[in-house]
Amino acid sequence: MYNTFILAQTDANQKPSDIISGPVTVQGTTTKTVTPDPNISTKASQKKGLFGDYGNLLILALMFIVMYLLVFRAPRKKQQEHKQMVQSLQKNDRVRTIGGIIGTVVDIKEDEITLKVDESTNTKIKVVASAIGKKLSKDNN
Repeated sequence: MYNTFILAQTDANQKPSDIISGPVTVQGTTTKTVTPDPNISTKASQKKGLFGDYGNLLILALMFIVMYLLVFRAPRKKQQEHKQMVQSLQKNDRVRTIGGIIGTVVDIKEDEITLKVDESTNTKIKVVASAIGKKLSKDNN
């Protein structure tokens, strides 16, 4: 059974307040006119979710906190650990650069580190401090 409601004006000269509704007969079946219960609120926005009125704001705030932790704090923490590792380098420490070169620290200047990469030919290279990827010395493992 289908409930069909038709709202219509009977005449074009009628005012909008003269709009009527009523039961409609469809192939011998009549439908009932349903009147809304005045005790029931019709606004869907009055429904309160799990967190009450401020649920959406709370969820949005939690999303920003997670984004801050993942996007901003983690890389900054990793950068600080790298800076501490570079500052703790001393002569004769074995290191690996971000390019994969393994060498021994010979000299440390402000932002420049000299590495000895070959013992037999005494080959040395200079790299910037940010190019040091990992300290390989036994005291760090």
